[in-house]
Amino acid sequence: MRRLDLKGAAKVVVVDDNFEHAMGIKELVNLESPCNVVGVAANSDVAISLIKKNNPDLVLMDINMPDVDGITAIQKIRKFNTDVKIIALTGYDDADLIYRTMKVGANGYILKTMASSQLIYAIEEILNGKIYLPTVLASKFFEHFQKALNEESDAGINDEDNLLNYLTQREEEVLELLTHGITYKGVASKLFISETTVKTHVNNIFQKLQVNDRTQAVLYALNHGIGNRRKVKATA
Repeated sequence: MRRLDLKGAAKVVVVDDNFEHAMGIKELVNLESPCNVVGVAANSDVAISLIKKNNPDLVLMDINMPDVDGITAIQKIRKFNTDVKIIALTGYDDADLIYRTMKVGANGYILKTMASSQLIYAIEEILNGKIYLPTVLASKFFEHFQKALNEESDAGINDEDNLLNYLTQREEEVLELLTHGITYKGVASKLFISETTVKTHVNNIFQKLQVNDRTQAVLYALNHGIGNRRKVKATA
């Protein structure tokens, strides 16, 4: 496995109550990724202290921890730091757990049983501004979203409250492409616009949807039926 040659290693905090597993992750990240582990925590309180002290680029968060679980820990982190990237590490592939973890602000979700190379790949993807879900988990994730959308539709949710209504047609096009995991460069290519223009649209999307990053924007879009909206407009 190659080690990327980058200027300055990205800083990482590992959060896992299993000491041996945490040390294994630390060694793997230091040896095989463009990162340097600057702290290891066994619970959310220590993790928050380390994050505030070191201002890391990435947090590897165990979801199943005693006292305060990983989802709650992510919520606490997002209250004071919206920029740090967070990858959830867990042994569970439950669709609802994936949904709730991503909804509170995780940028990726990896099973501990997956190959170490997949974690390294996820780290690189997320540090480059992408969202990462392995294919086997992504299918569960989107199936859960579809079920939630159908339930909301049956409940008769008022579309007037949908912030997607405030997006321009071009902004909706950009956002829908982002929900498919396409990079800014890829969006620019598909829409025949510059990458700078894409970033301008994305910033406008963030403001209109009242979100702080791409993950939150994508989750909002999926949760509020952007795909169905685009289909309706296309047939109108």
